[in-house]
Amino acid sequence: MNVEKNLDLFVQLSKELILDEEKNPVVRPIPIENLFEEIDIKLNEDGISDEEFIPILRKLIFNTPRTATKMFFNQLFGGRNGRSMLGELLSVVLNNSMYTYKVGGPQIGVEKEIISKISSFIGLNPETSEGTLAPGGSMTNLMGLIMARDQKDPDAKWEGVSKKMTVYTSEESHYSLPKNMAFAGLGRNYIRTIEADDYGRMSVEALEAAIVQDIKDGFTPCMVNATAGTTVLAAFDPLKEIGYLCKKYDIWFHVDGAYCGSVLFSEKYKHHIDGCEMADSFTLNAHKMLATPLACSIIVTPHKDCLYESFSNKASYLYQTAEDDYNPGKISMQCGRRNDTLKFWTLWKSIGTKGIGQIVDHEFELAQYGRDYVADNPNYTLYNSGDSIAICFNYKGIDPKVICNSLYEHGEIMVGYGKFREQEFIRLVTVNSGNQKEDLDRFFNRMESFVEEHLLVQ
Repeated sequence: MNVEKNLDLFVQLSKELILDEEKNPVVRPIPIENLFEEIDIKLNEDGISDEEFIPILRKLIFNTPRTATKMFFNQLFGGRNGRSMLGELLSVVLNNSMYTYKVGGPQIGVEKEIISKISSFIGLNPETSEGTLAPGGSMTNLMGLIMARDQKDPDAKWEGVSKKMTVYTSEESHYSLPKNMAFAGLGRNYIRTIEADDYGRMSVEALEAAIVQDIKDGFTPCMVNATAGTTVLAAFDPLKEIGYLCKKYDIWFHVDGAYCGSVLFSEKYKHHIDGCEMADSFTLNAHKMLATPLACSIIVTPHKDCLYESFSNKASYLYQTAEDDYNPGKISMQCGRRNDTLKFWTLWKSIGTKGIGQIVDHEFELAQYGRDYVADNPNYTLYNSGDSIAICFNYKGIDPKVICNSLYEHGEIMVGYGKFREQEFIRLVTVNSGNQKEDLDRFFNRMESFVEEHLLVQ
């Protein structure tokens, strides 16, 4: 089929899917053991006709989890925004790679403008700051770690790591850090996991004690990984106090804001990241709180030179025109890199910075509405409070795993569960900015009805 016919097919299938989502926001999962029997996924030696192909494709699409609907609360992304989706679709049609101006053209300018604006919002000097994108927060966190490593051990990128370097992070931080420690050659055993307080925030006192002990024992403290939005409670570590400690002991200060660093855009909630201007590297994921399709993970740093020192490499067959500032392959983990900024730009350009801030504010308001519902209902137990876009609760003392997995298996609601200390609970996140208060009402009502019908013994 030619390009035009495939575009027509795309529009047709997309419209069918969106219409069906209104009636069926969640699909029953196909059991893994039946997957290849239910759908003809296997690849064969010979091709097939459109008459065979299109029904298979339709069945595949219609049985895929529906992460853009109003009943998806399972992960830290969700929803569908028409203007950002437009940018994503256009980036696929354009098919630029973002390593040189020669093949990226004005799309490189789009990326630089987004990086520049985010840097200025943090409070970084535009003359010395820089940033880039990567496919997910795990990789942007890895980039922060590699820059931290290279500052403490400049020969590491040539000779391998020569020092026993320690990295500090909250017990509530993202699971990517142990993997990244292995990738960076620092070793998983050199993570120092710092206890969190009752609200899930890193203890500054425990952090300093661990740093002092490591220095005494002959280790080299390399980086503190602070979190702006922990994975379960969406808590914010005390960035300002941690930043002062990092300056005191000359340690790279990395802020993992992949989840909630986007409060940067909100006048009402930006105070949660007071001290972010002290960071040596800062990440945020626009595909979480900012209504942008997966993936759009951004890292910025006030140390432009560090990005080049850690990630640049000569390639005469690649870098043939323009200045280095417009050849972002020299500050990236990757060579070929898809255009992940256009979708964020189409949204931001359309609604402005104020509109982006309103998206963030709305998500916090939805979460507070949900927590108020839980707090006012004697059948619920609430496990978090205050400013957060997570609602952590249990219902009628029933195992949260049973509730969440049963809802999923019956195709009712997609919601997950989490754990803080020894307590497990349902974790409802409000990152879908398209949802309204009535959608949360619908969630609670459907969950309660389902529990009464399927899980409670009459």
